[in-house]
Amino acid sequence: MAIADKTRKILWGRSGNRCAMCRRVLVIEASELDDESVVGDECHIVSAKGLGPRHQPDFPPEQLDEPSNLILLCRVHHKMVDDQSETYTAVVLRQLKENHEAWVSRCLSEEEKQQPIRIRKPPGQEAPHLVRLTSGRELMAIAGGSYQAAIDHAEPGSQEEADLMASFLQEVQDWSDLWNEIDSGERVKAGFGLSEQIRQLENAGFWVFGAAELLRVEGGVGPPSGWPVVHLRIVRSSDPSIISTANHNESDSTSENGT
Repeated sequence: MAIADKTRKILWGRSGNRCAMCRRVLVIEASELDDESVVGDECHIVSAKGLGPRHQPDFPPEQLDEPSNLILLCRVHHKMVDDQSETYTAVVLRQLKENHEAWVSRCLSEEEKQQPIRIRKPPGQEAPHLVRLTSGRELMAIAGGSYQAAIDHAEPGSQEEADLMASFLQEVQDWSDLWNEIDSGERVKAGFGLSEQIRQLENAGFWVFGAAELLRVEGGVGPPSGWPVVHLRIVRSSDPSIISTANHNESDSTSENGT
């Protein structure tokens, strides 16, 4: 008898599309030029053939093609267990099959229990207050090692202004990504270069404001963890929001400390 389609579906479903021996994925994704490739075999634990591996003359013939007598293996391990049938006996393969299908079931159950991953502000945490940054050292104190950047900038009035802002923000992003992997000497150099770019922005009539915020990642595997975010804003020094802040605090100096 041939293996029924229903039996095949049960076997592949319970095996999770993986070899019971090495857990390799048994259907290779299609490429741009070719279709999918199946590299798995539906293997009999007890062979139906008289001279086949692990053949048992008294084995019920109606059970030969049942899911209980089939194990899903990659082609390498299919050949191995058949060539070494004295080592890989029916008892060994049944235990291997049971262990593998239990592993698949357990993995799927764990996935179902996982909550969707989301990033959110901890309850009661206020929005960050942005302060004026005048040096690269100050900037990287809040941006170094951040996972995300929330950026806002004034509308450029010329190509030169656009290039100036773009170069600065890209430099900040690059150093933020590398910050935890570079030594103190490189950090000094990075801060110095960013200080120079901040001065160039100031000479062009822009101020840089920033703040750090620690959000929280929840869901997925494991407990909640921190998600550091840097907020950056490039504004014109004449921006009304800075002036209004200064008026609110009745101090000209405050216009350089908040936006």
